[in-house]
Amino acid sequence: MSMDDLAWQASNFGGLPPRRVDLLLEHGHLDLVIQAAAERSEWFCAKGAVEELCRTGKFAQALKVMEPFVATGWPAAVWAKADILLRAGRPQEALDLVRSDEAGRTSKAECHDFAELLVRAGHVDEAIELLAPHIDGWWTLSVLVKITAGQERDEQVLELIAPHAGSARQARGESRWNHPFSNAQELQAQVLERAGHVDEAIRILGQDIAGGHYLTQNTLTAYARLLAHHGRFDELRELATGQDAHTVLDIYAGALRDHGRAEEAEAVMRNAIAADDWVGYRAWLSSVLLGDGRLDDAIAVAEPGFGWYDCSNLLAPLVYPLLDRPEELLHLVEHPSVVPHYDHEEFQHWWRAFALAGLGHVDEAIAVAEAHPDPWTDLRIVKAGLLSTAGHLDAAAAELRALGTIKAREELFEVLISQEQAAEAIAVHPTVAEQRATEPKPKPEPDPLLEPVSLSEDGYSLEPPF
Repeated sequence: MSMDDLAWQASNFGGLPPRRVDLLLEHGHLDLVIQAAAERSEWFCAKGAVEELCRTGKFAQALKVMEPFVATGWPAAVWAKADILLRAGRPQEALDLVRSDEAGRTSKAECHDFAELLVRAGHVDEAIELLAPHIDGWWTLSVLVKITAGQERDEQVLELIAPHAGSARQARGESRWNHPFSNAQELQAQVLERAGHVDEAIRILGQDIAGGHYLTQNTLTAYARLLAHHGRFDELRELATGQDAHTVLDIYAGALRDHGRAEEAEAVMRNAIAADDWVGYRAWLSSVLLGDGRLDDAIAVAEPGFGWYDCSNLLAPLVYPLLDRPEELLHLVEHPSVVPHYDHEEFQHWWRAFALAGLGHVDEAIAVAEAHPDPWTDLRIVKAGLLSTAGHLDAAAAELRALGTIKAREELFEVLISQEQAAEAIAVHPTVAEQRATEPKPKPEPDPLLEPVSLSEDGYSLEPPF
């Protein structure tokens, strides 16, 4: 185990990634997860095991699992240990483990993390004192607001926010679009709201919006959500039907639904589509209709956007919620308006293949994949996936075992878990070392001093740098 391997795992979801660790824990295999953490130096196994152990109050065992990782000196493991100590009721040990003097605290993220730990340990004033001198932009200000929620320090936090909110109000008129506290006004409103000053929060932020004294769209949406949260429908309707409708009409419609006025919300959005056929309106309404179980209505709303390009294409947002509902998915992808579009043609084929497999039509599904191989790097893995989706687990496992590649072994893990063969699943899963060994090696940069240079007739270089 080394810091380099652990950092690689964390940044690349290497080894057994979180989803597969969760799968093991869901099937009751905590002991195997602990064993994999110890024997294979699996970082996500260690994290998953620690979380499960802490949840059940087994803090000593959690510390034992984490200790080999801490011994490497990797900061993430040290902070994980501090979290265990804090949850175990040993706050001073947790703070002492990660505390550093001001000269040694070079990372802003570390400063934020330590402030949060201080609050969790009950040292709220010390946390505020730590952050206050370092409020030089939106990030630290956001952290301050977050960690002080429910800590009875709202008036103190408001005093710290006030000058930055005032400066942000003036910035737009001065064309200072890169103002470092562009979120200060919405944070001010958030703290006022949680302190019980709702009317004041709405009044102040409303004046900012009406006067155009704000910098980002987030401030506008924060105001709309504030109105929605407190049922201020008249103000919200006026905002949502004005020049900012594209930004906040969905918030208004969502608020209507949240208050039992779903038919009114649908009418609002259909009227907006009739007046201004903007893709955002269709996207919102089709998604809501699908969530209500009205697939055909959702298709009818989204259909004009099935041929639009890239992120404006409205087909994918309907497909993904249906991936575990194969009958409805097949109904969607076989709709006459669902046609290949530019370089998105391959999506339709894998959607249809997995829908067919989910309905048990595995031979037809495999035929679709074989007829349209472009989106897949290895059709044998695709075939195994379709077999597994159709419930033919033994056949899928046989295909993957025969293939034996790193990717095949990763997929085999999932099949074996479904077959209640967790120990074998972990054993066949590639190790971190195996995964790293398959990474493409970066090509060495050529030394410009050793490379031949083409020259023009007058002696000047024809290649950069000129």
